[in-house]
Parts: sequence; C-alpha cells; structure tokens
Amino acid sequence: MSKPLTIVGTGMAGLGLARQLRAMDAERPITLITADSGDDYAKPLLSTGFAKRLPPERLAQRSALEVADQLGIVMRTQTPVTGLDPKAHTLGLGEETLPYSQLVLATGAAPRHPLTIPDELMPRVHTINDLDDYRRFHSALERAGNRARVAIVGAGLVGCEFANDLSAGGHRVTLIAPEATPLARLLPEPLGRALGEALEEGGIELLSGRSVERLETSGADVGLALSGGYTVEADLVLVATGLVPRTRLAQEAGIETSAAGIHTDRYLATSAPDIYALGDVACVAGVNAMYVQPLQASAKALAATLSGTPTAVHYGPWPVVVKTPLCPVVAYPPLASPERWRIEGEGRDLTALAESEDGSLLGFALTGACVRRKVELARAAPALLV
Repeated sequence: MSKPLTIVGTGMAGLGLARQLRAMDAERPITLITADSGDDYAKPLLSTGFAKRLPPERLAQRSALEVADQLGIVMRTQTPVTGLDPKAHTLGLGEETLPYSQLVLATGAAPRHPLTIPDELMPRVHTINDLDDYRRFHSALERAGNRARVAIVGAGLVGCEFANDLSAGGHRVTLIAPEATPLARLLPEPLGRALGEALEEGGIELLSGRSVERLETSGADVGLALSGGYTVEADLVLVATGLVPRTRLAQEAGIETSAAGIHTDRYLATSAPDIYALGDVACVAGVNAMYVQPLQASAKALAATLSGTPTAVHYGPWPVVVKTPLCPVVAYPPLASPERWRIEGEGRDLTALAESEDGSLLGFALTGACVRRKVELARAAPALLV
C-alpha cells in the first residue's frame, strides 16, 4: 500500500499534484490542508474577471467539499499550519499535532507589501493573490460604485494585467511604478514603451518613474503621496509589487531555504527526509519559476516520483503570456543579462531577441502582432532545466 501523503496548500500546485496522484493510484490516502477556503479555481483568471464582470462564485469551479468528494481525499480548510517537526514527522495545527508519512509543501508565495498602511485605510488597500483576496476586492469595488478610481502600485505582470482588466471593466485606473516603463523585468525598454503607450491610449493613467512615499487619508479618498511631490487620490488601492515565497514553515523547521524559496533537487526533495516542495515556494536546482508551465511540469514529475518512479523535473522553454489585450505581450526572459537585445519591427509590433556574445538566442520578448512568433522562438530558445 502507498504511503499516506499530506499536502500543505490547495492552490494550483497542491490540487494539481493531488489530481496527478489520484490518476495513478485510486486508493492512496491523501490529505490537503489549507489556510483558505480551498475552492478550486484557475489563478490566471483572477486578472480577467473584472472586465467580464464575474462575481467570485463564477470563478470557483468547485468547492472544497466537491473537490474532496471528486478525488476521494481529506480536505481541511481554514486550517493554518503553525509548525513542522521533520524529526518527529508531525505538523502543528494550532493545539493539534498531526503526524505525516510523506509531506509536500505547496504553500505558494505571498504578496510583497512594502507600504505602511494607516489602520483607517486597511479596508481600502488590497492585494490579489488568491480567490479569497478576489472576493474581498470585488466587494470593496462594489461598494465604491461604478467607475471607481483604482490606484495600482506596481507595473509588473500582475499590475499591468489588473490595470488592463479593471479599465476594461469601466473603472478609472492609475498605474504607478518607479521603473521607466511597464514590465521592466520582462521587456527591454522599447517594448515597455510600446506597452505603456497602449495602456495610456486605453484610458489608463501611467505614472512611471514615481514611487509611493506614503498613504494617507485625503477627505473621503485614499491619498498616495508620490516622489517628486505628486499626489494621487483614489477610492481603492491595489498593491502589486511582487511575490515572496512562503518559506517560514520550512525555515523554522531547519529545512534549507533562501530568498528564492525552499531549496529542492530535481526530484523536488528538500533537505529533510520525506518532505518535498512544489510550486511558487520551491527553488528547484537553483531556479524559482513562478509560472504555470513550470508548476505543471513539477507536479507531473513529483507525482511520478511519489508513485515509485523517480522522475527529475524538466522545464522546457515556457514563454509568459501577459494578459494585456490593449497590447499583447509574450516574454521568455533570459536567466542572466544578455550581451545585447536585438530589436526588430516597428510601431507596437516588436520582437526583442536576447543574444549571447556569439549570437546564440537566450530569450525573447514580443509585443503586438509579433506575439505570433511565440512558438517559433520558443523552439529555438534554451530550456530552463534540461
């Protein structure tokens, strides 16, 4: 009989692994533990729901109870894991101690929140990283009314996607970031400018090169004091300043971690016996890739390993599709700074090729009509983990 398995986290990683395992073994005891509602949903859809005016219940594909029934698993929701003892093979759930045989940490990543928020403004400053967050922001947006003023702090992938989505949903959006152009970590500057111009033409106010110095009450509004003496007033603030792997549980248990996540080998095994890490929290052989395709590849490989066939994870090229219909974007960022970016195209239809000194392709970025080259260039690009 297969060993019982405990999975901490019910996001795409935890539920994806449970499904893979159940397809291989109909009888294996599986327990999933989550601090949230445990509802099954597709996380990428969170940043497309406002344009479609989708209430939270439309994004939830199945409730936690339905998932448990469908997969024949035990699902423990609203249950924070407070401690981990690798030697005793136990988890702390508040006052309860729960033994485990094999354990997978799929705790994901938490929003980085660099702003100090006055207590009176807490209900109006949000992050969106899961369905429960979406529920809270959706309710706040309904209270703010039609054409709410939303200030988004951060012009990375999440900030740009929500800016496009909220604007398409009829709200007035201001996008604020210290970088000169949007998506600065994914796009070289000429392509970032093309995206920024498209966002502005779509009705989004783009404040580049400005950082938020403080949040304050401004009459009935939230005031954002920016560098350079500039002030923005909004009904709601959405903070989208990046994600940090949730490593606290592993770190306090003495498992090897770093700012990049819980360290694992190519088999997703951590430094502690019988403990694995998966998804956004995992730094696999030195690579932390917080995207859907690497997550799915990892879940498939780990399911095989846990089922008795040790399988090293392989990441092929995984272009990132950014959901900004105002200007389509696809990017496959190089692992290290390239020798040069070679830019081709005109207007907003641009191709940027990251090249080594000898001209080898290391990565690419595409905007506008050039996103059609995604498959062609992905085939020529190097894999992340071979």
